[in-house]
Amino acid sequence: MSAIKISSKVEESAWKNLRELAKESNQSISGVLTEAIEDYLRRHRVRPEVMNHLEDSMNAHESLGQKLAQ
Repeated sequence: MSAIKISSKVEESAWKNLRELAKESNQSISGVLTEAIEDYLRRHRVRPEVMNHLEDSMNAHESLGQKLAQ
């Protein structure tokens, strides 16, 4: 896997905590950041198959949705 260099600003306390975590877990700061970014994306990105299931469910229960909207 290739790596890219990034530049950003973070709160000083967050940076301190990140460095401490990296040291405590014997990881590089880059490794901790990569893991944190991947975790964030997993938690916040909605997978297409989830959206497909949601749409199918809404279509299957459209009349119930209309009753609940009243």
